[in-house]
Amino acid sequence: MRKELSEKTEVSVGLEALWQGLSKDLEVTIVNVIPNIMKDTKVVEGDGGIGIIFLFTLFPGVTPVSYKKEKMTKLDEISHEILLEVVEGGYLEQGFSYYKTSFQLSAMGEDKTLVKVKISFKCESETEEESAEPVKPTKSALFFLRYLESYLLNDSST
Repeated sequence: MRKELSEKTEVSVGLEALWQGLSKDLEVTIVNVIPNIMKDTKVVEGDGGIGIIFLFTLFPGVTPVSYKKEKMTKLDEISHEILLEVVEGGYLEQGFSYYKTSFQLSAMGEDKTLVKVKISFKCESETEEESAEPVKPTKSALFFLRYLESYLLNDSST
């Protein structure tokens, strides 16, 4: 059975700038936003938009996994929603058979954006599912948003 966890957070960046960094510029942005975690990012399939597959390579020892491939399964310019599904590595090596992260952005004024983060997941076995609650991944997504916010406010021009 699939489970979902969701969190909301306010980001002190305008909707369009946040959308650009999170969706269209993700390949470049993520390495700049979390350079101590993300060693490299590259597109291994597609040329942008729905269906693109990213290969995220992480520094050894920072996380239990060394890489993950994520496929963009939704990129909605109108509702400002992006869905990334892990298709190889990452959480799939940690007992999950399905793992998807959704970010939906809503303007809260000129310089604030409400971000709803939703994590959908399924464990490989029912026993693991009873004990597995990916609280850390939800926190990881919020952590990334905080670093993205800081990057867009302070470092994007460097």
